[in-house]
Amino acid sequence: MGDVVNLRMARKRKVRADKEAAAAENRVIHGRTKEEKTRLAAERRIDETRLDGHRLSSSGQTGDDGETSS
Repeated sequence: MGDVVNLRMARKRKVRADKEAAAAENRVIHGRTKEEKTRLAAERRIDETRLDGHRLSSSGQTGDDGETSS
């Protein structure tokens, strides 16, 4: 005769394998390459630097309401 198979365990193994296959497929479809990640990080750093360079100094203003201090 054949081996005794626990159907609950076999079913769980199949579900896990199916989920892993779907995850691998999604990584291929939606994933980004290392080059894309590094390029986007560099662009983000440049944008933040540019934005900080255009920031007004707070020497004449008290807060967000735009009123100047006397």
